[in-house]
Amino acid sequence: MQKIRLMVMAIMGLMIAGSGIAQDSTHYFTLQQALEYGQKHNVQVKNALLDISLQQQVNREVTGNAYPQISGRAGITDNVKISKIFLPAGVPNFLSGDSTPLKQDTYVSASLFSAPWSSMAGVSLSQLLFDGQVFTGLQARKTLIDYKAKTSEVTVDQIRQNIAKVYYQLVVSKTQVALIDSNLALVQKNRNDTKIMYDNGFAEKLDIDKLDVQLANLKSQKNQVLNSVSNGYLGLKVLMGMPMQEELVLTDELTDEQLKEGIVEAVAEFDYGQRKDFQTALLGKRLGELEVQRYKYSKIPTVSVGGSLDYMTQTNRFSKMFNGTAEWYPVSSISLNLSIPIFNGFATNARIAQAKIKLQQTENQIEALKLTIDQERKSSVNSFKSAIADMDYQKQNMKLAENVYQQTKKKYEMGTGSQIEIDNARVQLQSAQTNYYNALYNAVVAKVDFLKAIGKF
Repeated sequence: MQKIRLMVMAIMGLMIAGSGIAQDSTHYFTLQQALEYGQKHNVQVKNALLDISLQQQVNREVTGNAYPQISGRAGITDNVKISKIFLPAGVPNFLSGDSTPLKQDTYVSASLFSAPWSSMAGVSLSQLLFDGQVFTGLQARKTLIDYKAKTSEVTVDQIRQNIAKVYYQLVVSKTQVALIDSNLALVQKNRNDTKIMYDNGFAEKLDIDKLDVQLANLKSQKNQVLNSVSNGYLGLKVLMGMPMQEELVLTDELTDEQLKEGIVEAVAEFDYGQRKDFQTALLGKRLGELEVQRYKYSKIPTVSVGGSLDYMTQTNRFSKMFNGTAEWYPVSSISLNLSIPIFNGFATNARIAQAKIKLQQTENQIEALKLTIDQERKSSVNSFKSAIADMDYQKQNMKLAENVYQQTKKKYEMGTGSQIEIDNARVQLQSAQTNYYNALYNAVVAKVDFLKAIGKF
């Protein structure tokens, strides 16, 4: 009995723990919270931010070229065959201690000038004093970081725009499901009333069958919509970078008044600088100018200073280099180096010309981008106003269709109408509801595009 009690307690504990985990993995998000989550977890956004970190490391590499370069070296040489020196005829053989003049074409050993074993160890230092290309690279560091940052912001805006559209589509889908439920309720009530009339001999069985077909079609439509909504949530999770096993609940509501907010901004003064893609294009132009400068500066002489300090020894035995008997002597040098580019086959001029052409292309792209922005802004304003007007019209038309349906049903109940008229009125109502739902979603998309076009999203 005790064992059974312990098992029950253990199972309850696991159920409580499991419910706690499930609760923790459920997210209740407003649109703003969904956008913030997407900015942190979307893979494209993460990679865009990593591009900034990557550029920072590239900048460090460029900066490293301007710092002193220090290196150490060491080596051991075994002079297996010591070189010999040729001395012309008549020169005394001082190497062997003999003053007798040498015969012509005589070689003598040079062992007095080189030992069998030699070793050296030391350090060298070089410092670049001026290099036009490195100088330009140092100038470009901040611009490159700004360019990568703006590029990441453009990526973020695109992700935010897509998240907002899907988010609002799912919010609007609640209205679609509610309209289908309303239709189901109307048809179900009509069937119940028709069944009563049939039981009293005032309707035919065919009328009931027709209503059953309508109910089945509406239920099937609702099932398709719910499946589409479920897939929409999966797509939104992908955009946000949210694991599929976690639950997502959208808490924002959408009203006609909310959609109409901000339409006055469409006529406000606009500045191209409000668009992040335009800011990115200007930074790209600045980078093009620095590229031209880099190649021009490559024609300027480079100046560097260097120095080295080494210790060397020579012995006739390998072991002497490490037993403390070898004599090590210092060798040092300091140098000032000047490199003057004179002629490289006009390659530098060609690079400068290429950089200027690319810069001109960038300037042309900026002008084209201005035209595109103007077109997007004006087109989005027109689409937004048209979508709002269509939404109001479809909403009014839906209410009118509802009224027509109710009046037609009353006529039928009073015996002055027919089932065909009710069916036609319901079809018109369903069509008006579908049109309103489409108009509502089109208005949502139009507003998101509008805000993006004016740089306010």
